[in-house]
Amino acid sequence: MKKGVAGVLSAVAGSVAGGLAVSVRSNKEVKKWRGFSNKHLEMIKLYDQWFATKQEGKSIADYLKNEGIKTAAIYGMSFMGQRLYEELKDTDIEVKYGIDKNCDKIYADIDIVTPEDDLEEVDAIIVTAFCFFNEIEDSLIEKTDSRILSLEDLVYAL
Repeated sequence: MKKGVAGVLSAVAGSVAGGLAVSVRSNKEVKKWRGFSNKHLEMIKLYDQWFATKQEGKSIADYLKNEGIKTAAIYGMSFMGQRLYEELKDTDIEVKYGIDKNCDKIYADIDIVTPEDDLEEVDAIIVTAFCFFNEIEDSLIEKTDSRILSLEDLVYAL
């Protein structure tokens, strides 16, 4: 009889512990995917605003030129970095290089360096990874005297 009660209690305890473990893991997964989803929603909103300003005849190149910026680097050479490069490449703004943690996996028409490399001075470094802008800005301030701009701020300032 004692073995039966002990077995039932062990089974119940195991089920509760297993359920808690699954619940904790599920909550972490939900938070991870929610963060991923929110980041991409913000990217879509930024793309929409960027496209709307282009339809109004406004450009990032004109804005930068009016700010006295002639040379730039792009931090974050994934989707947004590539689009920004394409927008700037045939303008008065010279994009000297890109910066990306995954520089060895990125093909681009410009040199790509890592954030840890020595950074050539430019008038501005435009950060496309706007969700992480504050952290990136803090790390760049330690390395360069270049202005550090957020793509998000540029687009909304047009």
